[in-house]
Amino acid sequence: MSEEFKKYFETNKKTWNEKVDVHVASTFYDLDAFKKGKSSLNHYELEALGDVSNKSLLHLQCHFGQDTLSLSRKGAKCTGVDLSDKAIELATQLNFELGLDANFVCCNVLDTSKYINDKFDIVFTSYGVIGWLPDLKPWGKMIAERLKPGGVFYIVEFHPIVWMFDYLENEPIIKYGYHQKEVIYEEYEGTYANENSQIISKEFGWNHGLGEVITALSEAGLTIEYAKEYDQSPYKIFPALIENENRMFETRDKLYPLLFAIKAKKG
Repeated sequence: MSEEFKKYFETNKKTWNEKVDVHVASTFYDLDAFKKGKSSLNHYELEALGDVSNKSLLHLQCHFGQDTLSLSRKGAKCTGVDLSDKAIELATQLNFELGLDANFVCCNVLDTSKYINDKFDIVFTSYGVIGWLPDLKPWGKMIAERLKPGGVFYIVEFHPIVWMFDYLENEPIIKYGYHQKEVIYEEYEGTYANENSQIISKEFGWNHGLGEVITALSEAGLTIEYAKEYDQSPYKIFPALIENENRMFETRDKLYPLLFAIKAKKG
């Protein structure tokens, strides 16, 4: 990894460490309800992953582990990975407090195979993850390395079209290229979980088109079972989204999708 990329990751790690305390206290993550048994998982991943009981599962970019621990509650033997040491520290604490048996590892997701030798039945990642990675080829390679033969990879993620917009203002405008290779730097006050927070988020990210995601996985040796696109998101990622009767968010005109999901298998 180049010194330039290391600097980008160090900045992102610092920002995510600062976000942990804000997110823990937010209604977005609703930690009290989670501790009482509420699942943090959405219907997309619940339906796609199915019965995870007695399956080994690697959760990439797990933040402070709510989804990992929700899957652990469903009977999976989980390992969560995240760049933020503060998030991993909290995830480990929650695992102990809730009497679960998940394991958490702090590392750059691209370095996962340097820290974890186990192979898994399922590798899972979701919602705001690949935009932190400059190159998806090593990501796809790592996923293939960590899957057992016959193992399944599943990602549900915000659609690449969404990342073309600058959505920090009330009216999102297209600002970034769908195939943009250059790094994107953003600096703003607050976080998605608490816009009124005083922390300053400093973030480096990269756009990845859907073809790039699929190619990274297929070139790593995985067989794509499906690639789906959805008009509805469980999260209000733009200010002007409308909440529908299913408590999901969608654009008024539905001119473009908000999410995509890919399920792939290792032969």
